[in-house]
Order: sequence, then structure tokens, then C-alpha cells
Amino acid sequence: MVSSAPILEIVGLHKSYQDNAVLRGIDLRVRPGQLVCVIGPSGSGKSTMLRCCNRLEEPGAGQVVVDGVDITRADTDLNKVRQGIGMVFQQFNLYPHLTALDNVTLALRKVQGHAREEARRRGLAALERVGLAGKADAYPGQLSGGQQQRVGIARAIALEPKVVLFDEPTSALDPELVGSVLEVMRQLRDAGMTMLVVTHEMGFARAAADRVVFMDGGVIVEEGPPQQIFDAPRQERTRAFVSRYAQGA
Repeated sequence: MVSSAPILEIVGLHKSYQDNAVLRGIDLRVRPGQLVCVIGPSGSGKSTMLRCCNRLEEPGAGQVVVDGVDITRADTDLNKVRQGIGMVFQQFNLYPHLTALDNVTLALRKVQGHAREEARRRGLAALERVGLAGKADAYPGQLSGGQQQRVGIARAIALEPKVVLFDEPTSALDPELVGSVLEVMRQLRDAGMTMLVVTHEMGFARAAADRVVFMDGGVIVEEGPPQQIFDAPRQERTRAFVSRYAQGA
């Protein structure tokens, strides 16, 4: 059951790099249990918006509110807030000298302060959720790209976050490895995980998202159910973008 109150709320978000305005007034709400996919051309500000949601990028103006906490306030305890915001990156960002399990449990021990055995229990449970219980002792170099990304997802969900941000999680994968990662994301969605996903996987967005957001030029051009965005877009820019993908461009 999706609650009516947003767990993540972005209000009037702006971000510029010198004279380049990357975000120009973003308003977006994600409710608990929703999977929201953000699509759009490269350079439209999608990843910058996502990274502002945990202040890996500092917004120039606007608010980001997570579970009622305005994380853009100067007095916000960022370390505490980030424990409730999982992040899955394009490039996995695993420590090569640590096993899969150690990568997953590092933040459980160092950030949340769990004892080693409790961290191990939670880490193994997270690896099992992504189908990698048998790879706990493998090092990243011994895993395929898809398996490494699933370890990255396990690391994010092991902290039991309120929302997980996915920044183009399949863009660094060989095509044959994409499906296993998307399937894990579908399973998390079915289990009620709240997810904001920047993606170029249009089929996944159409099939799995509760809502699709189309960004271009640093603004949200249109948002709505997948059927609206892909089959009956209301804005010309959305229609042009969707038609290019329908043609395989």
C-alpha cells in the first residue's frame, strides 16, 4: 500500500556549474513503495538531480526533504541522513581488496556500529536478496559486472534505507548482464522498496515504474504513468524522445 505522504520531496531545486545551469527548478515527489524512473537525453540533469538527493552534489537553491528532514539545511547531520538513503552507482564503486560480504558489511560496522556477527548476518541476508549468497567470499575481480552491481545493490539495501537512488545502474554493463540487475530491481520493487531510478532502459521503465519522469534541459518536461509517457505523451519534446527510442535510436 503506497502512502500518500512523500518519503522524498524535491522543491525548487537549482544547480549550476559556473554559468551552466544544469537544474532549473525541479519539483518532484516520491511516495513510499513507489518506483519512479527518470528518463531523458544525456546532459539533461538527471544524475545531478539524483546526486543532490543525498548531497553528493550541493544544490544551488531549493530543498530536498527525506522522511520529513530537510537535508539541505546547514545544520543537518549528513552522516545520519545518508544512512536512510541508499545509493547505487554506475561504476559499482566496490573495494577490490574486500570480499563481496566485506563490501556489504563495511558501512554496517563502520557507520551504523553493528557488531561483526550482526553485520555478517545482515550482509548475508542482503546478498541472498540479490541472488549472490554463494558469492559472499568472492572478490570483485572474480565477479562479472552484473554480479558486482548486484553486490552494490546489496550494500545499499543492507542499511535498510528509506529510499534507494539508482544512477544508471546498468549503463556500465555488457548487454547480456543487464537483465539480472533489472530483475533484482523488480524484486525489490515488489517487496515495497522505494526507488528513484535514472535509467536509459526504456523497457524496464515502461514495465516496472509506477511513474516515469522525462527531463530535458534541466527541467521536468512531463511526468505520469508509463502508459502516458510512452504511448500518449502530452509534450512535443517527450514525443520526440520516446519516438527515437521506439525506432531503436
